[in-house]
Amino acid sequence: MTVVAVVAGCASTPPAPATQAKAAKPQWQRVHLGAGAGYDFPVYANHPFSGDMSRIREVVFVQHGLQRNGDDYYAAGAELLKASGRNPDEVLLIAPNFPGTPDAAKHFDNMPVWTTQGWIGGEDAVSGPGAGVSSLQVLDDLVAYVTDKGRFPAVTKVTVAGHSGGAQIVHRYAVLNNVDEKVRARGIDLRYVVANPSSYLYFTPDRPVAPEYKRFAPYSTATCADYNKYRYGMQDMVAYARGADGMALYQRYMQRQVTYMVGAEDNDPNHRVLDKACGAEAEGPTRLQRARGYLRYEQFLAKPGQASTRQAFEVVGVGHDQARMFGSQCGARAVFGLDPAANPSGATCRAPQL
Repeated sequence: MTVVAVVAGCASTPPAPATQAKAAKPQWQRVHLGAGAGYDFPVYANHPFSGDMSRIREVVFVQHGLQRNGDDYYAAGAELLKASGRNPDEVLLIAPNFPGTPDAAKHFDNMPVWTTQGWIGGEDAVSGPGAGVSSLQVLDDLVAYVTDKGRFPAVTKVTVAGHSGGAQIVHRYAVLNNVDEKVRARGIDLRYVVANPSSYLYFTPDRPVAPEYKRFAPYSTATCADYNKYRYGMQDMVAYARGADGMALYQRYMQRQVTYMVGAEDNDPNHRVLDKACGAEAEGPTRLQRARGYLRYEQFLAKPGQASTRQAFEVVGVGHDQARMFGSQCGARAVFGLDPAANPSGATCRAPQL
């Protein structure tokens, strides 16, 4: 019994099936989250949240990127789910959609609203009911919702997956959340899939040293005074994780079930949505280099003989493309459990070139 979470959400008032069938695009649902008064949040999902969830064995969250286009991510995920041959009655696919300040036309009314990039790093919502809630807390609340045995008695696996900006929040969530071990202690397999993020969260002031990016040393503050501030490092930590210790986070993170994926062709240092802030540039010039550098960094910090649960892949022939990344042989396996032999048209994957 499995739940895969690709950063998505649940809704309390889903659209009517007839409306969904006629709509050119999927319709979002409103789910109520949080303790106390709580807050409403929009998600796209393949089952109405007002219905019977007793048959759901697997939950998949797919997190959108910078454009906050949960509908597109949901549609791509639905195609992959169909291709996987999984029984759709047993899989809940969820694509959460963080409302941003420019999104009034989407009519996510009476919900928390984040700045256009604030949600990526776990900042608090700036307006609306629920203002002050961290986007990382939203993920906590979504995971709590789908692992509630009263609602989802058969769920035994949750996967939280994200691409690009979505991968940035999924990676930081995998590092910073305090619920992972509690969820797994209840017999639920919680996993994360991090695909093509622009940057990673470092635990120490060390960064890969150019040009080989195979050594590590503190970066020059003359070049970038704030390189070690959050979202890139441990200084000025977001409120959700204030007071956390970098190396303690690293030791805990290395025991969590994380799969890294990067497109072997995601190597354009001038890509239009690549993070070019100096804190990101300190990690390397491209997403491919930053991914390789972070894997080397994890090894750099590891104690002799330290075991890791990490999986990592480079997707051959693919650049910054969420559908092809998650539809690759390693991507479809990480997100939907699809055997590569049953996915011959998916892009092939290789071990990272470290």
